[in-house]
Order: sequence, then structure tokens, then C-alpha cells
Amino acid sequence: MKELDGRLNVAWWALRIGLGLGPILAGIDKYFNILADWGMYLSPLATKVVPVNASTFMHVVGVVEVIAGAIVLSRWTRIGSYIVMAWLLAIAINLLTTEMFYDLAVRDVEIAIGAFTLAQLTAVREQSSLKKNIAEANAGSQAVFTR
Repeated sequence: MKELDGRLNVAWWALRIGLGLGPILAGIDKYFNILADWGMYLSPLATKVVPVNASTFMHVVGVVEVIAGAIVLSRWTRIGSYIVMAWLLAIAINLLTTEMFYDLAVRDVEIAIGAFTLAQLTAVREQSSLKKNIAEANAGSQAVFTR
């Protein structure tokens, strides 16, 4: 069981770093358009509904992505993972409404599944840590009574 725990820990770290840094880098790039011309991924439907121009909207999206990535990398990994998951699903819906980027929509759904997996692994880690702390506290209190 020890070996399995180690492999799960490596998977948790890989997902945490990837799902934390990915949104941060993409969010920062919303201001520079080096990785992509982000505005082209915005659905015409969204441009009609959003009360600002596409560039301003993508800047706001960038801020949200940076915040979401930072939360994943913080002590609130589980909450951040659910935020990233929901965000990616919203992006996938946006991409589907463009009627052009189906491949990217599928990719974002798959990454959202990874974010869900990170949230679940984090919950297991938190529960395991809590059980360990309770066991240590019980062992410490028993040692006091046996003296």
C-alpha cells in the first residue's frame, strides 16, 4: 500500500502543478496573445451577450484564470480544482457555440476531468491527513494516561 500511496502522491503533484500553472500562464497571455489570438475563440454568441468588447472581456477572463490557478496552487487546492473544472466546462461550451473548435472543446472537457480528479485526490489526502492527526493525538493522550 505504501508504493501505491507514493504513486498517488506523484499524480497529485503533477495534476496540481499542471492545473495551477496552466491557467496562470494562459491568463497572463490574455494580455499578450503570444500563445494564441485568444479573441478568435470567443463565440459570436458571447460577443453579443457580453457588454464589453472582446479584448476587454478576454482580459477579465485572464484575471479569472490567474486567480483560479493560484487557488489550485494554494492550500485550497480542492476548491481551486472545482473552479478550474467549471471554468473549463464553460470554455468548452463557448467553443461549441463557435461551431468551429470542437477538438478544443473535447480537450477542455478532458482537462476538466483532470481537475475533477485532482479535487477528489485532494479530498482523499485531506481525509488521510486528518485521520493521521487524530491517531497521533490519540496515541499522545494514551501515553499521558499510562505514565
